[in-house]
Amino acid sequence: MMRRIIRSAMLVLGLGVLVGIPMLNGMALAGHVRDAVDHAKAAVSHGKEGHADVCAEHADAALKLAKGAKVKSPHLDEGIKHLTEAVQHGKAGHADACTEHAQGAATHLVEVKEQ
Repeated sequence: MMRRIIRSAMLVLGLGVLVGIPMLNGMALAGHVRDAVDHAKAAVSHGKEGHADVCAEHADAALKLAKGAKVKSPHLDEGIKHLTEAVQHGKAGHADACTEHAQGAATHLVEVKEQ
């Protein structure tokens, strides 16, 4: 009887691990994209104020987060392209172009569907 209880408990524990870990991983992915959107929006805000350097910093942070999401999505791919452009323009001192690309990235990133 005791063996049966232990076996059942181990089965429940094993199933919990098999189901729980992918769910936690999915939550981490959702956090990456959500945080990337927040940084992209911050880049837009600073770019509108003419702060190209800060726009580039936020765009770079968003880019790193977006690349870390590991989600298959054409919107994520487009967001990454826009963020790359935003970083380059921001570092070159082009606040308007950094802002435009950061806005494009934010628009695409909010469309990324988490799996």
